[in-house]
Amino acid sequence: MSSERYARQTMLPEIGPAGQLRLHDAAVLIVGLGGLGSAAAPYLVGAGIGRIGLADPDTVSESNLPRQILYTEAQLGEPKVAAARQRLAALCSATRFDCYPEGITAENAAQIIPAYDLVIDCCDNYPTRYLIDDCCAACGKPWIYGSIGEFCGQASVMNYRRQSRYAALYPDREALCALPRSSSGVLGPLPGIIGAIEAAEAIKLLSGAGEPLDGRLFTIDLKTLQTNIFDF
Repeated sequence: MSSERYARQTMLPEIGPAGQLRLHDAAVLIVGLGGLGSAAAPYLVGAGIGRIGLADPDTVSESNLPRQILYTEAQLGEPKVAAARQRLAALCSATRFDCYPEGITAENAAQIIPAYDLVIDCCDNYPTRYLIDDCCAACGKPWIYGSIGEFCGQASVMNYRRQSRYAALYPDREALCALPRSSSGVLGPLPGIIGAIEAAEAIKLLSGAGEPLDGRLFTIDLKTLQTNIFDF
């Protein structure tokens, strides 16, 4: 682990060499490699997370490129896990990557999630998000929630010290899971902002720096730049 590589991070007294070592020893699972995952993943690799799981069943399409900045035109049609791993490994060859091209499903979640210290939700559908919530609660793993739509985004830390649950924040599980997958518009920079916040929350939680959004919901509206933080 190069001391020069992480010098600007370890000079922060809240992180320091001890916090950097905790990041190096950590394993993080990223569920979803769309707009949110494209922003969160490079920052986690850059921060020195030692092992990262990449889970997404989708392939790179042309309509992804305006907001999923991890990918290039040369990668159109490739599985996102393979395309993401290629770009991220170029950023740090020492990072270990586990790829799950089938995504996180009801059949594999209980086998995959317990192998990680932290899960980052970068998915785009309610069933997967509730599945993460259930599995993390069952195996005692914290997870970071992120969601976007049009101009608005939100983020939180779930199942950490306050044991906050997504199911408590959004109790209408059946109704939400029955909704068709959204195809509404989204401003390109929005997933970058929320994904970067998710990465920052992960770094804080794993290194012991700062105060995570534990049981608190951060929201932002890019039309007005109004932000709020709510306890739940």
